Amino acid sequence: MFVQQPPPPRPSDSSSGPEQEKLKATANSTSLLPPNGTDGLNHLDRSSLSNRISTINSSFKYLYRLTPEQVDSFMASYVIYNLDWADEPQMISELGSDYNSKIGECLRAYYGVMNHLCALGDVEKMYIPPLMNINASVIENQLLYERAVAQAIGLQPGHRVLELGCGRGRVAAHMATISSAKVTGLNIDPNQIAQAREFNAGRGLIDNVFQVHDFNDLPLPFPEDDSFDACYQIQALSLCKDLTELFREIFRLLKPGARFSLLDWVSLPAYDPSNPEHAELMRRVKPLIGAVGTPTPQDFEDALRKAGFTVVRSENASKIGHGEGFQAPLIDRVDVYFRLVRRVILGLVRMRCLPAHFKTLINRLCLDGQAFVKMDKMGLVTTSWWVVAEKPRGR
Repeated sequence: MFVQQPPPPRPSDSSSGPEQEKLKATANSTSLLPPNGTDGLNHLDRSSLSNRISTINSSFKYLYRLTPEQVDSFMASYVIYNLDWADEPQMISELGSDYNSKIGECLRAYYGVMNHLCALGDVEKMYIPPLMNINASVIENQLLYERAVAQAIGLQPGHRVLELGCGRGRVAAHMATISSAKVTGLNIDPNQIAQAREFNAGRGLIDNVFQVHDFNDLPLPFPEDDSFDACYQIQALSLCKDLTELFREIFRLLKPGARFSLLDWVSLPAYDPSNPEHAELMRRVKPLIGAVGTPTPQDFEDALRKAGFTVVRSENASKIGHGEGFQAPLIDRVDVYFRLVRRVILGLVRMRCLPAHFKTLINRLCLDGQAFVKMDKMGLVTTSWWVVAEKPRGR
């Protein structure tokens, strides 16, 4: 693992008039100065969050109204997590020659339901964050990591930023709030894009825009080269069929000197696919976290360099080493919470207060959380591997 120093701030191409100066002052008073909270956060970090009661209520209603066809499609979508991009013959055998299209259909069916299930708890953003502070909550650790990303890629007022796999737009709202940058988010799921637009508009973040697009469908929908000041993604790249080709497209879109931040799922050197215990744990965990591919840190670094980037950081962003697990304390908190939710939901289903499909959904969601904890503690995998790459100046 290695880390270089963060980049010097790069000015935006925006004008330097009074409005821009006001934006700069706002950013300097929030993301660039020390936070005013003992947990490393300030009021603007927290202001980007959704109202938890309102969010849970909204997602609960959505899940209540699911049709049998939606539930069946969601459950059927799990077939893709027993596959791997590296084994194309198996992909074709299971899904047919047009397997890429079939995977896209499965992902839309999966995320159209999963985003609402996750919103019932602390993972509305649909990712377990790096363990940045063991005394902080899951949501606070997400905010801490996102703040670190904004600093690592040098976000400034007026910067145009691309987010791959933007989900419900909550990360984009946080990034824009603390930096006054303008985020363009892409996601394959129309349901999440609609929520992202509504959420950001409701917070006055009218410069954040969201588009439905599968990032396996290249080129991305931006014809102009050198048009973004930065790019980031959080735990979406296991769904990428060809990392090098996607990274070449990101390279095309970024301005010289711009940075690209990746946080993702990787298998670590301790993982041995020929070890029966390791293989069985992997079989259980991939569907839990929604992973198709199983990249290594080296896979990401090699693909970035082939695309033309310079890798300036590659490390586990979690602050605890192998003996304690990387993210295990956070994974365990989420697992315990949803198991409690499961008990409540199953009781309400038995009393016929909830439709039967809630049992199907919550049982699937809560399956194998402890397998993930075990793999993390054994140092076999992590979803907190952080890579930052830079497009060389003059390219």
